[in-house]
Amino acid sequence: MIPIRDDREDRYVPIVTYTIIFLNIVLYLWDRGGRLDGDRIVFSGLAAMPAEISKAFSGGDWFPVVTMFTSMFLHANLVHLLGNMIFLLVFGGGVESAFGPIRFMLYYLFWGLAACAAHVFVDPNSVAYVLGASGAIGGVLGCYFLLYPANKVDVWIIPFVDVKVYAWILLGIWFLYQILIPQIGVANWAHAGGFLMGMLTVLIAGGRKQILAEQAAGTSLNPRPQDSAR
Repeated sequence: MIPIRDDREDRYVPIVTYTIIFLNIVLYLWDRGGRLDGDRIVFSGLAAMPAEISKAFSGGDWFPVVTMFTSMFLHANLVHLLGNMIFLLVFGGGVESAFGPIRFMLYYLFWGLAACAAHVFVDPNSVAYVLGASGAIGGVLGCYFLLYPANKVDVWIIPFVDVKVYAWILLGIWFLYQILIPQIGVANWAHAGGFLMGMLTVLIAGGRKQILAEQAAGTSLNPRPQDSAR
């Protein structure tokens, strides 16, 4: 299932979401010398390895801890990149609109770090490299799950049948898939950890009603041109 768009009515322009997508695309192409496929060259040493990170926290070289941050901006291949960016494009705007650009940016980075930490905790001795924005985007999905559960999302189901699905159903299936159907070569626990941390962020920030009330108050203080008095 490929999400295409949600049915939010606000006209907020998610600058941070667009910027993150742009940076991921630029870094993907830079990493491969401008090619759409092939091996990573420029940033090949910046992916995260759980075994090295575990060793760092046990008193070893601290550089692997830095890769917990850098790895969230790297991708294994074009399909990996496009899948992540599609989900971020569809769901990132609503979450950014709710929290505001600065808080959203900080939360996004935090979710990515928390997701990587969850994967390291579950498999601390793994020597397989971990990379991708999926963990941070999992945090976005977890937030959206609690903030906009009744929103409908246009979804393409192969072979491109367009259906509308409630967000809580789509994202609930996504989360359960990470837990119940682990895939070889996929950091499912990073995805699940990011999702849970996104949900926890909503609860700590005051819950759905308070966050959306603050969003509405901010919008009323900065009315759109069409809402201005004439």
